[in-house]
Amino acid sequence: QVQLVESGGGLVQPGGSLRLSCTASLSIHVMGWYRQAPGKQRELVGSITGGGSTSVIDSVKGRFTVSRDNAKNTVYLQMDSLKPEDTAVYYCAANQLFLRASTNYWGQGTQVTVSS
Repeated sequence: QVQLVESGGGLVQPGGSLRLSCTASLSIHVMGWYRQAPGKQRELVGSITGGGSTSVIDSVKGRFTVSRDNAKNTVYLQMDSLKPEDTAVYYCAANQLFLRASTNYWGQGTQVTVSS
């Protein structure tokens, strides 16, 4: 069983930045971030493999960066140029093969609110 502990999040003005962190209790191949806005389905925002291959969804390309520190079993989500539509609960996720909602390990979620 893998435990994921998130930190970061909060309230930020449009155009601002936040960084989320998530530390796993042991080494795991794929880590990433999902988000769920009110009334919407949870969506995968971005992911990174143990080898450093990354992907992010189109709506955050150029603004969000996923990175990881393998020595610390930690994944980060750097969010820049934040928009009100980025407001959501952000969940860290991890999996041994690939991210899939039904089999992921999950963090507790952290609220990100973008508002003036």
